[in-house]
Amino acid sequence: MIIVITGPTALGKSKTAINIAKHIDAEIVNGDAFQSYKELNIGTAKPSEKELSEVPHHLYSIIEPTHNYSIAEYQSNLRTIIQELLEKNKNIVIVGGSGLYIRSALYDYEFLPSKKVDLSRFEKMDNVSLHEHLKSIDPEQAEIIHFNNRKRVLRAIEIYYSNGESKSSLIQKQEHKLLFDARFFVRDIERSELYERINKRVDEMFRNGLVNEVKELISKYDSSLNCFQAIGYKEIIDCLNNGGDLTEAKELIKQHTRNYAKRQMTYIRHQFDVTYYKNDDELLKEIQNG
Repeated sequence: MIIVITGPTALGKSKTAINIAKHIDAEIVNGDAFQSYKELNIGTAKPSEKELSEVPHHLYSIIEPTHNYSIAEYQSNLRTIIQELLEKNKNIVIVGGSGLYIRSALYDYEFLPSKKVDLSRFEKMDNVSLHEHLKSIDPEQAEIIHFNNRKRVLRAIEIYYSNGESKSSLIQKQEHKLLFDARFFVRDIERSELYERINKRVDEMFRNGLVNEVKELISKYDSSLNCFQAIGYKEIIDCLNNGGDLTEAKELIKQHTRNYAKRQMTYIRHQFDVTYYKNDDELLKEIQNG
């Protein structure tokens, strides 16, 4: 049995996954790209050491911050873990909000080919202008990709100009059959409540030492690394580098996280056949009833 608990950030998915895994004798596999990085703990809302010890967890803190963890690598890692656990007749709970990563691994997902094209005219654009251009040629990808994720924005633009059609159009032509017998679940929550949870969680991250975590990381690593494009890290790094106000940075993190949650829900609604649940008890009943 493979259970996927997904949805926007700040839903309490990790705690739910642990609760469900205990009831169905399952092991948990990470479905959040940034939680795969070592040392990025507070800002990614990674489960605590205590939580990680309660149930076997996989694919957490496996990547050095200096490495750019690709979707292709995640696809390979997740499929390997799934096969190993299924061979042991173990139930699996995949938990996380990185919808594209999860889909790439669970579905017959083929990575799009592209010929080399000259992107020099885009390299001088700022992130907002670059994202606006992507919106003009591939609005669906622009809805999914955050404007600060410059690498993914450029990749989507590259695919368009090398293939003569948008990434979204090319993806739609692929069958993307589900390779595993998996069920997808999302907590049913009002948007106002979700946004309140996001705001409270960001406040809690700051109380728990997010700023110090970021300072320690950039004292050891190049602040331009891909892992620091994660929401929470980028805003604080920009603030520290430019002498900004940390209170303003906190509000910006809240805003960017709310925007990200909206994009997550849009993607999940379009890409997965999900069952909604109100609470853990309802989810457990749904799983047990098949």
